[in-house]
Amino acid sequence: MAAIDDLNSQRFYHGTKADLKPGDLIVPGYSSNYGKRKKAAYVYLTATLDAAIWGAELALGEAPGRIYIVEPTGSIEDDPNLTDKKFPGNPTKSYRTRDPIRVTGEVTDWQGHPPEQLKAMQDNIERLRQLGIEAIED
Repeated sequence: MAAIDDLNSQRFYHGTKADLKPGDLIVPGYSSNYGKRKKAAYVYLTATLDAAIWGAELALGEAPGRIYIVEPTGSIEDDPNLTDKKFPGNPTKSYRTRDPIRVTGEVTDWQGHPPEQLKAMQDNIERLRQLGIEAIED
């Protein structure tokens, strides 16, 4: 796990469809947007806008995608779903934490992925779901 001090200069994002405001806390325990929708043991954040865009676009629900600037309130660790257990290193700079993350702002001028790229990603997620492949939560 990385200490917050090690990442103080880093800006973090969280993509979702939830309507939040500065000061709100995003906490574990809500139904996951992926797989069997189990209660998530972690909150996810990223240091890349592109990964946050994917989070906003792939989140379940009919609300528009939102991207928030967030800060961790505790330690964070590499997200094993997007790091060495599946991909070398941490190319998306994706992390997770069991501690809340605090919303400090919102990115409003982002552009989503092209429709064909989004469809390909959704199809891949559905294929993984049908194969019973779940997010790594341990």
